[in-house]
Amino acid sequence: MKTVDWTARSGASGTEGLRERKKRQLRQQLTDTATAMFLERGFEAVRVAEIAEACDVSEKTVFNHFPTKEALVLDQPDATMAALRTGLADRDVSPVEAALRILAGELKAMTSWLATHDDPAEAGVQLSRFNTMIQTTPALRAYQHEMTVQLAAVAAEVLADRAGMRAEDPEPRIAATALMGLWQIQFAGLRTHLDGKRTPGQVERAVSADVRRAARLIDAGLATFATTQQTVAGSAGQRRKTPASATTGDKRVARASATATGTGRRRNPK
Repeated sequence: MKTVDWTARSGASGTEGLRERKKRQLRQQLTDTATAMFLERGFEAVRVAEIAEACDVSEKTVFNHFPTKEALVLDQPDATMAALRTGLADRDVSPVEAALRILAGELKAMTSWLATHDDPAEAGVQLSRFNTMIQTTPALRAYQHEMTVQLAAVAAEVLADRAGMRAEDPEPRIAATALMGLWQIQFAGLRTHLDGKRTPGQVERAVSADVRRAARLIDAGLATFATTQQTVAGSAGQRRKTPASATTGDKRVARASATATGTGRRRNPK
């Protein structure tokens, strides 16, 4: 079963040398072979040694490319993590818009993969089987959750840096958690709209519409991360400083944060 090459989607294939290309191709072969075997026999019933044998490599070689058996089929987070580090760091783009761009690229890669098949509807059925395997296999479900936690941690780190805060502060943490929720909406949308009746283009538009509906709910709250440059002293009772260049919205956020933590003066209501 040919799967989506997430490494190629990230753009690495355009600048890679011969050695890097061979590594990527072997990695893709391992993923394709493992996915087909897991779908046919079940994740737990297939040993990594069997996958290695089918690809004519050693078991050690498999683990040189994938740290765990689960990573053989859940390899997308690596590309997503790299995209988050780059996209969320762009201060000219709001965090939500950055996330939407990453999601759109991943969705395009998926629907383009569907379109390459002679029978996209049948490919959609295979993708649905793959999603069902993830949801019904405890080890894969746990690994997917772990990867989501790691992605949220990376997002919080980048958002904190652009806001002049600490990654463990509540604002970047809840912002990152909200952004990761958009990936859940996209996964759910794929499960819903891959019904065998829609074309790949129709699936893409329907899923994208779902994601953007969800994004509108969190955009207002996260937009302040686009330009905010607060500096946090780091301990309770110390003042948060907001530079004169901050936007009016950023100043309101800073004042609200200071009031909530007891570091700012409260104003009596008029």
